[in-house]
Order: sequence, then structure tokens, then C-alpha cells
Amino acid sequence: MNLLINGQPQSFPELGPGATLQDLLSALALPSDRIAVEHNGSIVSRPAWPATAVADGDKLEIVHFVGGGAP
Repeated sequence: MNLLINGQPQSFPELGPGATLQDLLSALALPSDRIAVEHNGSIVSRPAWPATAVADGDKLEIVHFVGGGAP
């Protein structure tokens, strides 16, 4: 499966028809508690990840949250 993630083309041969957003995030080994995902222009809530299908050519933006700052 070929996807556009944060403006960069990436290939995921391990993902096939029926793959979900949760499958993709697992393949990327991203910490699910610190990211937000936009799929084809729509923000997807965390509870919807397992039911959101991804398909060849989809566009995703994945944002990582970073903590920090002065006390």
C-alpha cells in the first residue's frame, strides 16, 4: 500500500485490503497516546482508528505531541 504521510510518499507492503488506521499506526510503531491523525482531510478520533479503513493513495497527517516548558 502506498500512502502520503506528512507530505512524504511511503510504501507499506505489509498492509493490504481491509487495513485500518490502527494497523498503519502499529506498522509505524507510534505511541498512540501522543499523536493526532488527519485522514484525507478529516481528523479521526482515537476510538475510530480501528474502524477507519486506509486505502492505496490515501493522504495522512500525523502530529506528535511534545511536552515540556519551564515550570
